[in-house]
Amino acid sequence: MNNSLESLPDELREGCVAGVAASQKKLYYDFYGFAMAICLRYAHDRDEANEILNQGFYKVLTNLIRYDHNKPFLPWLARIMTNTAIDHYRSQLRHPVTDDITELDIYGENPIVDAKLNYEDLIKLVQGLPPGYRAVFNLFAIDGFTHDEIAVKLGISTGASKSNLFKARQKLTAILDAQNKITERVVSPIQNNGNEHFGT
Repeated sequence: MNNSLESLPDELREGCVAGVAASQKKLYYDFYGFAMAICLRYAHDRDEANEILNQGFYKVLTNLIRYDHNKPFLPWLARIMTNTAIDHYRSQLRHPVTDDITELDIYGENPIVDAKLNYEDLIKLVQGLPPGYRAVFNLFAIDGFTHDEIAVKLGISTGASKSNLFKARQKLTAILDAQNKITERVVSPIQNNGNEHFGT
């Protein structure tokens, strides 16, 4: 996406507000990549991400008249996409989160999850988390919300937010450790150059 699009051009904004189909289509495609990256973090797969994306762009287009064009557009768009993802999560939630950790620090942190993964690998792993863990991990570790803010957004307790973050990091660390062990088993025979087969 072109950096110049961080601020929504007045002509494009006015066209979208007026309901001009060409303007709405241009806004969708210009900001598709940025918005999809957010939706993918909160979704289980690309199909679910597309569902969130379409709901989010509908909200963008119907609320664009309220957007203050003197402020950056991307944070406004990101907020709508994130809130849409959270609304989607809550609509799919069958069982409320009841686990509670008063003080997460007593269990320690898992910095391996935050430090040893690039962004794309992390997103793939996060997509495999249960919805509640995924939502809290995204909001806290990537989007920078506090546990108190997350509790309000998800309708859970602050302790439950901490619990979900802790369990999400546990699962991600376990998956990462398992992948590392598989890699070691594959690489080790190659490093041995097959010498064990020749008695050397």
